[in-house]
Amino acid sequence: MGDFKLIKSVAVVGAGAAGAITAAALSRENYFQNIRVFERRESVRGTCLPTTTSPNQQERFEKTPIYNSLTTNVPDVAMSFSDVPFPCGPFVPHYIPCEYLKNYFSAHELTYLLVLNTMVEDVSKLLSPKGRERWKLTLRRHDPQRSVDEWWQEEFDAVIFGNGHYSVPYIPKVKGLSEYISRFPNRVMHSKYYRSPSVYEGKKILVIGNSASGHDITTELVQHDELPAYQSIRSASRWDDDTFLDDIAIVIYCTGYKASFPFWNEQANGRPIWDYGENKLVKGYWHTFLQDFPTIGLVGVPRVLTFRSWEYHAIALARIFSGRNAKSLPSIAEQERWDRDRLDVVKREKRKFHDIQWETGETMEWLRALFEWAGLRTLEGNGRIPPALTKDVIWAIEHLWKYPEPGKDSNYCIQSTLKDKDSDGDWVVLSKGSKDLLYFI
Repeated sequence: MGDFKLIKSVAVVGAGAAGAITAAALSRENYFQNIRVFERRESVRGTCLPTTTSPNQQERFEKTPIYNSLTTNVPDVAMSFSDVPFPCGPFVPHYIPCEYLKNYFSAHELTYLLVLNTMVEDVSKLLSPKGRERWKLTLRRHDPQRSVDEWWQEEFDAVIFGNGHYSVPYIPKVKGLSEYISRFPNRVMHSKYYRSPSVYEGKKILVIGNSASGHDITTELVQHDELPAYQSIRSASRWDDDTFLDDIAIVIYCTGYKASFPFWNEQANGRPIWDYGENKLVKGYWHTFLQDFPTIGLVGVPRVLTFRSWEYHAIALARIFSGRNAKSLPSIAEQERWDRDRLDVVKREKRKFHDIQWETGETMEWLRALFEWAGLRTLEGNGRIPPALTKDVIWAIEHLWKYPEPGKDSNYCIQSTLKDKDSDGDWVVLSKGSKDLLYFI
């Protein structure tokens, strides 16, 4: 897999939850000489001697998918990082995680690693004179005072992608949809651009999709207005019985997002990083590694328990890149076999490659391997220890649910409804269920 003892500099792309925990894990190793965390939003930080160009006008999908009423949908004890709990749990408003991440950088004295308001435009592989793999990052920052873009390059021994995948909205191909959008450009939208039900008052709405945003938006629209809101969900009928709706004013697609690595230079690196046909990493392993690029890591590709599961990714990568991992990664042949076998399984079961199920034991198996690769910290205390998946966390995953499945599917027995004394939000305690409990993420 390579001589990881030679890795002394690491770039992290993205300063969201995945980037925050990755920075914390790398820093805690007390091994790397240079760690830089590049984030496209917020204020300017860092020094450079850039070249300048006129401002880049390319669409960057920078708007966030945050609607006003959004809350988390994983219980706080299972979602927050293990060393700092969320306040106001168990399902907190969207601004709590945002403030949490800002405070997390400060509390762990990581702000000096941040290079903010900086776009990673290109990641290209370099070969050192000794044939060792290194990476060149091309970076851009807009200077609003001079109305120019500043460009510069930096080189690193390894790169970890924690850039998130809620930027590029996905709308499935539907016969006649393109023509309809051309004719009525303001009648079809993605949930990324939804903010509040008030602007849809008095209109008949069709919501397509039934994951977290689909459920939230439909519920909010129904509570706000007397007119009905219709929700189309994936089912046996799939609207194939000639059913139709009249007078729909707005169609809101709550159909998720496309994975996006716009900075990955396919020509320089010899191949794409993502297969959009199969919706998976190309030559990936364990949702975290690339078989043919051992100094590239990924944090946050599977969502699962979000923040908490990404902690296992980050610690495992930090330990492997420092050469202190307790166990070696398997051979390339075994990694290739894993990739082929998993693709066969998910195709047969008709699910996404990077969706990891809870009730089958798949989540535990995935986290356990990351845990075992990382192992313990050094005798001197360098490194983070992967968190234990304790009984209280498991109980929360299996019993605390923000909302039942729409229609109160008979597979679930709703035992009782609890109410936090400091919150207006409700959540549901479930006593059993045959459907995977993490499907709503």
